[in-house]
Amino acid sequence: MTMQTIVVIEEDSAMRTLICEWLLGEGYAVSTRRANEAMPAGHDNDVGLVIVDLPNLRSRGAETIRTVRARYPHSALIGLSAQLGRSMPGDSDAARALGLPRLVAKPCGRGELLDAVSESMGMPPPPA
Repeated sequence: MTMQTIVVIEEDSAMRTLICEWLLGEGYAVSTRRANEAMPAGHDNDVGLVIVDLPNLRSRGAETIRTVRARYPHSALIGLSAQLGRSMPGDSDAARALGLPRLVAKPCGRGELLDAVSESMGMPPPPA
């Protein structure tokens, strides 16, 4: 089985670097993009998960998710937002309204993000 790539769309360079370090440390293949940057042609099918920053969750969150879903239609999505007081599972009203399996509050811890990644990709969580 081919390792699927996780695309991290995060404008904050420090947060992007930290998320990538956590994912790479667990053996995931990682690619980063800015919100307006496209994936090279032919690579969309290799993307298993997109982690997307939602800086304007309340005002533009749905628009951002639609754009990402259009670009990566077969990929799972996790939303990150500093506008959340706590992380929310897919059955929460906010996550359901956006069609997301997980909304993760920023800042988040390594374990919380890796659990969300494992759950979203249908894999067992990494050992603690």
